[in-house]
Amino acid sequence: MNIWVGYDTREHWAFKVCDYSIRKHRPDAIVKPIEQRNTRLLGLYDRPVDENASTEFSLTRFLTPALSDFKGWSLYCDCDFLFLDDVKELFDLADPKYAAMVVKHDYKPKSNTKMDGQIQFPYPRKNWSSLILFNNEHPSHKFLDVNGMTPAELHQFDWIADKDLGELPERWNWLVGYYDDLWAYDDPSALHYTDGGPWFEETKDCDYSDLWNQYYEECLDANKIYR
Repeated sequence: MNIWVGYDTREHWAFKVCDYSIRKHRPDAIVKPIEQRNTRLLGLYDRPVDENASTEFSLTRFLTPALSDFKGWSLYCDCDFLFLDDVKELFDLADPKYAAMVVKHDYKPKSNTKMDGQIQFPYPRKNWSSLILFNNEHPSHKFLDVNGMTPAELHQFDWIADKDLGELPERWNWLVGYYDDLWAYDDPSALHYTDGGPWFEETKDCDYSDLWNQYYEECLDANKIYR
């Protein structure tokens, strides 16, 4: 299982805990960060720095098929995810007729800002690209131009025909704070702290913050890391 997680220097601990949560339930999972600096050094990414981008991996996420040598299946997710179930269950949903599979949210942001004060840009299919199961060998990806397409074209999966974009269960991209009733902790398979999580002071008391902090403590202990 090939798993890529978006990395932002402002959210180091979000990445570390996301990585830990994946490997807690699937110890043999291979988890790698997508760091913009490294994608530039590899010559895969040469877009100008976008000051309006809410994260450093806003567009580099779409390099996942290239980083995977266009072979097999890969999972991409943002670093603000916390996995509560075995990610193998997600890979088991992979259907080779699709170029990619996502949770197809009908998502409307609650505010004009997100995370640590970053601007929130609404657009169709928003948050679909926060977790993507990529079929790296699908011919659609021949038309994926990360450096040439606009951000809107990338986040709306314009290089993939609608019939080739599959759907995943909502429990794998459970948007924290966007449902009227909280599910029991053992119901979502992956929590997505899309508006900021406990690693930010302003959102330290968000829904499911106690669960993230539990994984954070476990991560520190597992890696013998001290505050």
